Amino acid sequence: MSKRRASPNSHIMSERFHRPFLPSMLRGARGACPACGEGRMFWAYLKVEANCQACGCDLARYPADDGPAYFTILLVGHLVIVPVLCLPIIWQTPAKYVIPATLIPLAVLTLLALPRVKGAFIGLLYALNVRDTDAKLHTADALD
Repeated sequence: MSKRRASPNSHIMSERFHRPFLPSMLRGARGACPACGEGRMFWAYLKVEANCQACGCDLARYPADDGPAYFTILLVGHLVIVPVLCLPIIWQTPAKYVIPATLIPLAVLTLLALPRVKGAFIGLLYALNVRDTDAKLHTADALD
């Protein structure tokens, strides 16, 4: 039997396995630190704390950018708007009643879901160990 040699990137892989996806995303969705689950992630509506108050995890290094907004629109659009459009009452009621009756709850639902989706997204970035310094790896950033 021969011994297997560790690959040069084995320390990266071993660090990744210490960061489980689902617990990190669930902690983030609760608005807690994805590393420890105790410190809070946001200091304002969507403003991420620089560091976790409980464990010191650097939360500012995870670039959420437009991902949370995209996934929030995707979820609300598919889980709410599509079923609502299947209801006959939407097509039979005058537009002056339907538009405010649908847009106001959709806006509220979107604003309630956005911080939870952003927290889960940052939890996923934490689990994948993606950092803001990895931007040079993206091809779109090479054109700047």
